[in-house]
Amino acid sequence: MDINVDRPDWSRIPSPVDDGAVRHLQGARLPSVQLLATNGEGIDLSACRGRTVLYVYPRTGKPDVPNPDGWDAIPGAHGCSPQSCAFRDHFDELKQLGVDQLYGLSTQHTAYQQEAADRLHLPFPLLSDEQLEFAGALTLPTFGADGMTLLKRCTLIVDDGRVTHVFYPVFPPDRNASDVIAWLSASPG
Repeated sequence: MDINVDRPDWSRIPSPVDDGAVRHLQGARLPSVQLLATNGEGIDLSACRGRTVLYVYPRTGKPDVPNPDGWDAIPGAHGCSPQSCAFRDHFDELKQLGVDQLYGLSTQHTAYQQEAADRLHLPFPLLSDEQLEFAGALTLPTFGADGMTLLKRCTLIVDDGRVTHVFYPVFPPDRNASDVIAWLSASPG
Protein backbone atom coordinates (compact mmCIF):
# COMPACT_ATOMS: atom_id res chain seq x y z
CA MET A 1 0.00 0.00 0.00
CA ASP A 2 1.43 3.33 -1.04
CA ILE A 3 -0.83 5.63 1.00
CA ASN A 4 1.17 6.94 3.95
CA VAL A 5 1.03 9.78 6.39
CA ASP A 6 3.85 11.83 7.80
CA ARG A 7 5.60 10.08 10.66
CA PRO A 8 6.37 12.52 13.44
CA ASP A 9 9.68 12.57 15.24
CA TRP A 10 8.52 10.58 18.28
CA SER A 11 11.52 11.79 20.30
CA ARG A 12 9.99 15.29 20.24
CA ILE A 13 6.57 14.19 21.48
CA PRO A 14 6.00 13.31 25.14
CA SER A 15 5.35 9.63 25.65
CA PRO A 16 2.45 8.53 27.84
CA VAL A 17 3.04 6.72 31.11
CA ASP A 18 1.21 3.73 32.52
CA ASP A 19 -1.15 5.38 34.97
CA GLY A 20 -2.91 2.10 35.78
CA ALA A 21 -6.10 3.26 34.06
CA VAL A 22 -6.65 -0.04 32.18
CA ARG A 23 -5.70 -2.63 34.83
CA HIS A 24 -9.35 -3.48 35.34
CA LEU A 25 -9.74 -4.50 31.69
CA GLN A 26 -7.76 -7.75 31.83
CA GLY A 27 -10.40 -10.50 31.76
CA ALA A 28 -13.28 -8.02 31.50
CA ARG A 29 -16.37 -8.88 29.49
CA LEU A 30 -17.17 -6.26 26.85
CA PRO A 31 -20.45 -4.40 27.32
CA SER A 32 -23.29 -4.94 24.86
CA VAL A 33 -23.35 -1.61 23.04
CA GLN A 34 -24.21 -1.01 19.38
CA LEU A 35 -21.47 1.06 17.71
CA LEU A 36 -21.95 2.49 14.24
CA ALA A 37 -19.19 1.39 11.86
CA THR A 38 -17.86 3.10 8.76
CA ASN A 39 -19.12 0.15 6.71
CA GLY A 40 -22.69 1.10 7.71
CA GLU A 41 -23.20 -1.76 10.15
CA GLY A 42 -24.03 -1.62 13.83
CA ILE A 43 -21.40 -3.62 15.72
CA ASP A 44 -21.84 -5.11 19.19
CA LEU A 45 -18.28 -6.06 20.16
CA SER A 46 -19.53 -8.26 22.99
CA ALA A 47 -21.20 -10.52 20.41
CA CYS A 48 -18.14 -10.91 18.16
CA ARG A 49 -16.98 -14.52 18.06
CA GLY A 50 -13.36 -15.47 17.74
CA ARG A 51 -10.47 -13.07 18.20
CA THR A 52 -10.97 -9.33 17.85
CA VAL A 53 -8.30 -6.65 17.90
CA LEU A 54 -9.72 -3.27 18.96
CA TYR A 55 -7.37 -0.33 18.86
CA VAL A 56 -8.71 2.69 20.70
CA TYR A 57 -7.41 6.09 19.62
CA PRO A 58 -8.16 9.76 20.44
CA ARG A 59 -8.99 11.21 17.01
CA THR A 60 -7.75 11.33 13.47
CA GLY A 61 -6.92 14.67 11.99
CA LYS A 62 -7.76 15.90 8.53
CA PRO A 63 -5.29 17.25 5.98
CA ASP A 64 -4.96 21.03 6.12
CA VAL A 65 -7.00 21.23 9.34
CA PRO A 66 -4.90 22.11 12.39
CA ASN A 67 -4.91 19.86 15.44
CA PRO A 68 -6.33 21.26 18.67
CA ASP A 69 -4.10 23.76 20.46
CA GLY A 70 -1.32 22.03 22.38
CA TRP A 71 -2.03 18.65 20.75
CA ASP A 72 1.61 17.62 20.47
CA ALA A 73 2.19 18.42 24.15
CA ILE A 74 -0.44 15.90 25.30
CA PRO A 75 1.35 12.60 25.98
CA GLY A 76 0.05 9.92 23.63
CA ALA A 77 -2.34 12.14 21.69
CA HIS A 78 -0.46 12.45 18.40
CA GLY A 79 -0.24 9.57 15.92
CA CYS A 80 -3.73 8.24 15.15
CA SER A 81 -3.31 8.16 11.38
CA PRO A 82 0.12 6.47 11.56
CA GLN A 83 -1.39 3.89 13.93
CA SER A 84 -4.30 3.21 11.56
CA CYS A 85 -1.92 2.94 8.59
CA ALA A 86 0.23 0.42 10.46
CA PHE A 87 -2.83 -1.76 11.16
CA ARG A 88 -3.81 -1.39 7.49
CA ASP A 89 -0.34 -2.42 6.34
CA HIS A 90 -0.35 -5.48 8.64
CA PHE A 91 -4.00 -6.44 8.05
CA ASP A 92 -3.25 -9.65 6.11
CA GLU A 93 -0.64 -10.76 8.65
CA LEU A 94 -3.08 -10.19 11.51
CA LYS A 95 -5.68 -12.31 9.71
CA GLN A 96 -3.09 -15.08 9.23
CA LEU A 97 -2.41 -14.96 12.98
CA GLY A 98 -6.06 -15.70 13.76
CA VAL A 99 -7.60 -12.24 14.06
CA ASP A 100 -11.22 -12.58 13.00
CA GLN A 101 -12.14 -8.89 13.40
CA LEU A 102 -10.08 -5.70 13.48
CA TYR A 103 -11.60 -2.36 14.44
CA GLY A 104 -10.46 1.11 15.36
CA LEU A 105 -12.56 3.02 17.92
CA SER A 106 -12.78 6.74 18.66
CA THR A 107 -15.35 9.26 19.86
CA GLN A 108 -15.54 10.94 16.45
CA HIS A 109 -18.84 10.67 14.59
CA THR A 110 -19.07 8.15 11.77
CA ALA A 111 -19.04 10.69 8.92
CA TYR A 112 -15.77 12.15 10.24
CA GLN A 113 -14.31 8.66 10.59
CA GLN A 114 -15.46 7.75 7.07
CA GLU A 115 -13.25 10.47 5.63
CA ALA A 116 -10.23 8.96 7.39
CA ALA A 117 -11.16 5.39 6.45
CA ASP A 118 -11.47 6.39 2.79
CA ARG A 119 -8.37 8.61 2.70
CA LEU A 120 -6.20 6.00 4.45
CA HIS A 121 -7.72 3.08 2.46
CA LEU A 122 -8.47 1.06 5.59
CA PRO A 123 -9.59 -2.54 4.89
CA PHE A 124 -11.44 -2.66 8.22
CA PRO A 125 -14.14 -0.47 9.78
CA LEU A 126 -13.74 2.29 12.32
CA LEU A 127 -16.30 2.39 15.12
CA SER A 128 -17.86 5.51 16.61
CA ASP A 129 -18.45 5.85 20.35
CA GLU A 130 -19.55 9.45 19.99
CA GLN A 131 -21.78 9.26 23.05
CA LEU A 132 -19.07 7.51 25.14
CA GLU A 133 -21.53 4.72 25.93
CA PHE A 134 -19.04 1.88 25.28
CA ALA A 135 -16.16 3.80 26.89
CA GLY A 136 -18.26 4.60 29.96
CA ALA A 137 -19.50 1.03 30.37
CA LEU A 138 -15.96 -0.35 30.11
CA THR A 139 -14.41 2.59 32.01
CA LEU A 140 -11.89 3.36 29.28
CA PRO A 141 -9.50 6.18 30.16
CA THR A 142 -10.21 9.58 28.62
CA PHE A 143 -8.68 13.04 28.43
CA GLY A 144 -9.95 16.45 27.41
CA ALA A 145 -8.70 18.65 24.58
CA ASP A 146 -10.28 21.69 22.97
CA GLY A 147 -13.65 20.96 24.60
CA MET A 148 -13.69 17.34 23.43
CA THR A 149 -13.63 14.19 25.55
CA LEU A 150 -11.24 11.81 23.83
CA LEU A 151 -10.12 8.26 24.51
CA LYS A 152 -6.60 7.48 25.62
CA ARG A 153 -4.84 5.15 23.23
CA CYS A 154 -4.94 1.45 24.10
CA THR A 155 -5.37 -1.80 22.20
CA LEU A 156 -7.46 -4.71 23.37
CA ILE A 157 -7.15 -8.33 22.32
CA VAL A 158 -10.62 -9.79 22.80
CA ASP A 159 -11.58 -13.46 22.56
CA ASP A 160 -15.31 -14.21 22.32
CA GLY A 161 -16.20 -10.90 23.97
CA ARG A 162 -13.67 -11.10 26.83
CA VAL A 163 -10.47 -9.05 27.06
CA THR A 164 -7.45 -11.35 27.10
CA HIS A 165 -4.66 -8.78 26.70
CA VAL A 166 -4.28 -4.99 26.86
CA PHE A 167 -1.57 -2.83 25.31
CA TYR A 168 -1.23 0.40 27.31
CA PRO A 169 0.27 2.84 27.01
CA VAL A 170 0.72 2.60 23.26
CA PHE A 171 3.78 4.51 22.07
CA PRO A 172 4.87 5.14 19.46
CA PRO A 173 1.49 4.53 17.84
CA ASP A 174 2.88 3.39 14.48
CA ARG A 175 4.59 0.46 16.23
CA ASN A 176 1.38 -0.81 17.84
CA ALA A 177 0.44 -3.21 15.02
CA SER A 178 3.92 -4.79 15.15
CA ASP A 179 3.64 -5.15 18.93
CA VAL A 180 0.25 -6.85 18.51
CA ILE A 181 1.73 -9.20 15.89
CA ALA A 182 4.60 -10.10 18.21
CA TRP A 183 2.17 -10.86 21.05
CA LEU A 184 -0.14 -12.89 18.78
CA SER A 185 2.83 -14.89 17.47
CA ALA A 186 3.85 -15.77 21.02
CA SER A 187 0.26 -16.32 22.28
CA PRO A 188 -1.80 -18.10 19.64
CA GLY A 189 -5.53 -18.12 20.34
